[in-house]
Amino acid sequence: HCPSSKWRTCCVSLATDMGVRAARGKMVRGRQKARKCAMQALYQWQIQDQPIKDVYNQFLSGEQEEGLDIEYFKELVLGAAEQRADLDLRIAEFADRHPSLLDPVEHAVLWIGFYELVNKIDVPFRVVLNEAVELARSFGAEDGHKYVNAVMDRAATELRAIEHQG
Repeated sequence: HCPSSKWRTCCVSLATDMGVRAARGKMVRGRQKARKCAMQALYQWQIQDQPIKDVYNQFLSGEQEEGLDIEYFKELVLGAAEQRADLDLRIAEFADRHPSLLDPVEHAVLWIGFYELVNKIDVPFRVVLNEAVELARSFGAEDGHKYVNAVMDRAATELRAIEHQG
């Protein structure tokens, strides 16, 4: 409750805070959609063996999900594809099998998760893990999310050691 003398300032502050929360919520949902679409694009890239730019352009030319963060989608798809060899080396450090033996859905999810762990320090590791697990749960094999969780957790322990300890 705002004192009457500070009513205007308090209400403006509250409205600003609510606006910031709404904007943050839209950004979060936009990034979730970007991760989902990026996973689908990276899956398609593995299955169809097309140039990544063609797959990316196909997704952009099709009907897009409302609220999709297109810039984040672009960064995830093109960044993960560009860093594929390095990401696969990192995945191999923490997985119990070579990345080429992974299910394509889990492989795509791990590319995105490892890309974010390494390159998107502004995204908390818990968000990266939760998003990866949810993608694997929604689109992967029956227990694929458990595998993704284990690999991502081991990776976060090392790749985000300071943040993981806190």
